[in-house]
Amino acid sequence: MTTSAVQFAPEAIQQLVDLERYIAEVSSRPAAERYVDGIVAYCESLQTFPQRGQQRDDIRQGLRLTNYRGRTTIAFVVEGNQPIIIGVYYGGQNIETALAAVTHDPFLSFEFTHRDAR
Repeated sequence: MTTSAVQFAPEAIQQLVDLERYIAEVSSRPAAERYVDGIVAYCESLQTFPQRGQQRDDIRQGLRLTNYRGRTTIAFVVEGNQPIIIGVYYGGQNIETALAAVTHDPFLSFEFTHRDAR
């Protein structure tokens, strides 16, 4: 099976950074790092089966949604076999509204290693 690196849109990276800061404030830095590292690892696992999750063409063409631990929704698209993470939504955030508000191409992306974001 061929796999390819998962790409993260700049917005998704910023959402991960913001989420880590939030969890560090309400809990602890180690807990925040573990949780966000878990999200990133889960996203990276999309390399081996990128078609998982629920397809949501009603929100955006090609959009797929999956969740991490029932509290975080991950929005992504697959181009070829390339998963591209376009958003990471925690708690009760309205995904439909957030994705509809994106006015530029969210698919401009680059490789991301979580610890590089700090």
